[in-house]
Amino acid sequence: MPTFVSGKRIAGLMALLLAAFALVGCDQSNREWHGKDISGLMPPLEFELIDTQGEAVNASDSEGQVRLVFFGFTHCPDICPTTLARLSQAVGKLPDNERERVTIMFVSVDPNRDTPEQIAAYTHFYGDRIAGVTGSEPQLRQLAKRYRTTFGYDEPDENNNYNVSHSAGVYVFDTLGKARLLLRPDLTVAQIRDDISALAQERRS
Repeated sequence: MPTFVSGKRIAGLMALLLAAFALVGCDQSNREWHGKDISGLMPPLEFELIDTQGEAVNASDSEGQVRLVFFGFTHCPDICPTTLARLSQAVGKLPDNERERVTIMFVSVDPNRDTPEQIAAYTHFYGDRIAGVTGSEPQLRQLAKRYRTTFGYDEPDENNNYNVSHSAGVYVFDTLGKARLLLRPDLTVAQIRDDISALAQERRS
C-alpha cells in the first residue's frame, strides 16, 4: 500500500512538471518574432500630445492595449497609406477579443497642415482601430528622439506643398507600454498579424 501511494504521488508530481513545462512553452519571451525584437533597447511608451478632438492625451489613456506607433503625415503619397492599410488589414484579421486589445497610433509629424479634424478623417478611412495624434513640433521632435528616429521638412513649392521625410518603421509596445518590436516595411500582413496576436495574448505583470 505505501508503494502504491508513493506511485500516485510520483504521478502527481509528473503531472505538475508537465503542466509547468507547458506554461514555459507558452512564454512569449522565447518566441521567434517576425519583427525586430527591441525589448530592453527602447524606453517605454510615453508622450504628451493631442488627439483628433484637440484634447490632451498621453500613454496612460490607452493603457492595457498593444500599441503600434507609426510616424507620418496625411499628405504622404506612398509610405503612410501603404503602412496604415497593411496594419489595418493585419489587425482586422485578429479574433474579436484580440482586436479589441490593439490600437494603431498614427503620429502626424506635420502639425502645420494636419489639424485634428484632418487627421480624424484620414485615420477613419483606414479603420476604427486607428488613433490619430499630433502636437507641437518640439513635442514631436522629443518623441521621435526618444525612439531614435527623426523627421524633416523639404522646401515648400510655390503652392506651399512640401514633403516630410520620416521613418517607415512601426514601433510596437505591449499592454504594459514596454517597447517590444520594430516592424519593417517588408513584413507581410500575415507576419504582422502573427506578432500582434502573440502580444495581444500575453498576460504579463
